[in-house]
Amino acid sequence: MTMTGKQALVLGATGGIGGSIAGALLRHGWQVRGMARQVMPSGAGRIDWVRGDAMQAEDVARAARGVSVIVHAVNPPNYRHWDRLVLPMIENTIAAARAEGARILLPGTIYNFDPARVPVISERSPQQPHSRKGRIRVALEARLRAASQEVPVLVLRAGDFFGPGSRSSWFSQAMIRPGRPLRRIVTPARGPGHSWAYLPDLAEAAARLLDQPGPQHAFEEVQFAGFQDTDGHQMVEAIRRVAGRDLPVIRFPWWALRLAAPFAAFPREAAEIAPYWRHPVRLDNHRLEALIGPEPRTPLDDAIRVSLAELGCLPQGAQPEVRTA
Repeated sequence: MTMTGKQALVLGATGGIGGSIAGALLRHGWQVRGMARQVMPSGAGRIDWVRGDAMQAEDVARAARGVSVIVHAVNPPNYRHWDRLVLPMIENTIAAARAEGARILLPGTIYNFDPARVPVISERSPQQPHSRKGRIRVALEARLRAASQEVPVLVLRAGDFFGPGSRSSWFSQAMIRPGRPLRRIVTPARGPGHSWAYLPDLAEAAARLLDQPGPQHAFEEVQFAGFQDTDGHQMVEAIRRVAGRDLPVIRFPWWALRLAAPFAAFPREAAEIAPYWRHPVRLDNHRLEALIGPEPRTPLDDAIRVSLAELGCLPQGAQPEVRTA
C-alpha cells in the first residue's frame, strides 16, 4: 500500500459504524487499513485488511504502523464482557497511537449521561451515567482524556444508529424484522423523543472532521445531532410512508425485559437502556458545525428507504441502490 499522510487504521471496520467510517474515508481520498480477527477477502472493497485482535497490543501496534489516524470503533465480541475488555482494548489503541504520533477517533454514545438530568448533551454536560455500560464508557473517555496530553483525541458522539451496515441496532433488531416484508412496526418509544444517527451521515461527518489539517484542542468532543424524533412517532410514520401503507404499531415489551433481566445478559443490558427511551435527549452540534459547517443530513424518508432496502424489507423494484464502501 502506498503511504501518504492520509492513512487510517479502522478497528472495527467489519462493524456498522467502523465500516461506514472506513467507506467515508475512502471517498475522501484516505488509504484505509482494517484489522479483523479473520482476514477479509482481497476483493472486499478497497480496504487493506490485516489479521489481528484488538485485545492483543502487538497486533494493534503492527496494524497501526505508518498511520496518522486510528478509528477505535471496536466492541467486545458479541458485546459481552464489557467490564473486562473495553479498557484493555483502548489501552492498546493509545499505545499504538503514541508510537505512531497518530490521532484517535472514538465514536461516542449517549450512555455516559443520565437522560433524566441531561436533556441536552454538549461537550460541557456532566457525565453521570445511569447504567453499568455507561460507567464503563465514562472510564473509557476519561482514559482518552488523560492520554490526550500525548496523542490528540476526537470523540464524535451520536444517538442510536440506523442505516446500511447497522445490524445491531434498535431499528434493525427491534422495530422491524430483517429479511422479511414489512408487516408491523415495533416501537420502543416510551416518551416524547429520541435521537437517531443515520450511519452514512455520521460517517461523512467523521471524514470531514479528520480532513481538518489538525485538531484545535488535544481532546475534542463533538456531538452529532442526527434526527431528533421529537414526539416518538416520526420514525414510525416515516417507515409507514416508505412502505406505502398503514402498518400496525406494537409497543416494545419492556416489561418482559425487566422480568428476564436477572437471568440473561441481553435483557439486563437492554433494560438498563430503557430510560433513554423514556426521557428525550438532544445532542447539541454547535461545536461540530463550527468545525465542518452544516451537519450532513439525508432526508428522513430517503434514509429510511435505503435502510429498509439494505435489510431486505422492501419488495423488488422498490429498493434503491445502496452505496457501500
